Amino acid sequence: MKRLLLAFTAAASVLVGFAAAAAPSLSVVQRIPGPDGGWDYASFDAARGRIYVSHGTEVLSLDVKTGKLNADFAQGARLHAIVPVPGADVLVTTNSGDKTVKIISAIDGTLIKSLTVDADADGAVYDPATRLVVVVNGDPGLVTLVDPRAPSVVGVIKVGDSLEFPAVDGKGRAYVNVASTGEIAVIDLVKRQVLGRYAMAGCKRPTGLAYVAGHRLVSACNSGMAKILDADTGKEIASLKIGGFADAVIYDPNRHMAYVPTALDGQLNVIALSGKDDNTIVATVPTQIGARLGAVDTSTGRIYLPTAEYNQPVPPGQRPTTKPGTFQILVVDR
Repeated sequence: MKRLLLAFTAAASVLVGFAAAAAPSLSVVQRIPGPDGGWDYASFDAARGRIYVSHGTEVLSLDVKTGKLNADFAQGARLHAIVPVPGADVLVTTNSGDKTVKIISAIDGTLIKSLTVDADADGAVYDPATRLVVVVNGDPGLVTLVDPRAPSVVGVIKVGDSLEFPAVDGKGRAYVNVASTGEIAVIDLVKRQVLGRYAMAGCKRPTGLAYVAGHRLVSACNSGMAKILDADTGKEIASLKIGGFADAVIYDPNRHMAYVPTALDGQLNVIALSGKDDNTIVATVPTQIGARLGAVDTSTGRIYLPTAEYNQPVPPGQRPTTKPGTFQILVVDR
């Protein structure tokens, strides 16, 4: 994720206003303020009705029914992913600041155990087939397997190159965006080996990734496109034009939609995926400049996008900074 921020620096001086294209059925209906600071991945906890947002050294917890934000739910160290574990009262967080994966209580956020892993613990996802959390160590090119119930590290798979976000098919296979080569690595989690890679023509620095219905993969590329591939063969099904600096693919299986927020133009790209031949962008919804990550409440279809306003202009060679008092979570609804 940090590679996106570095690239975002170069373009941040021209980020003004909101996206022009709109869909009548979706819009920003609420803005929930939060504490100043950076942010990374968000996730939805269906069992507890919460949205989690990683926020530097804190896990933010938002009650989706009341809209109440707990800005100090749990602690971390340069937090990235927050993964709810189905059937267990635990969350798994990745922390590149101290090279750990932390197992925390989903009830009150207290630390249960801190597991030492390799550098750059970043994207992560729960795999129901193996009941493991698949953690991407981006810079070392590794995938670390964590048993959240033990809790312990049970395996490390060498993938190589620079990695971003994982997705799983629920049958023991994982897919990981290879940012440095524009590919998707295919991994057998049971045998713990890399099966191969899928090339994505014209895709530079893929970030967000989701496994969706119809055995398809949706990957967001920083070259202004989203790729849809056959998960069995890697064959390209569609190449869709999106805005700049996407960092997530947010999938709603109940509505057969994927959402790709793009930071540069402040828009949410809505991809219809109801059938095997339905692989099209059906709407672009204005959000806010900088909104590039988020999560969906699959029970209601509401989408939650953390963001903030950026200071302009950005000095050459420096990262963009946010204006104090502007961090918020956007709620997108019908």
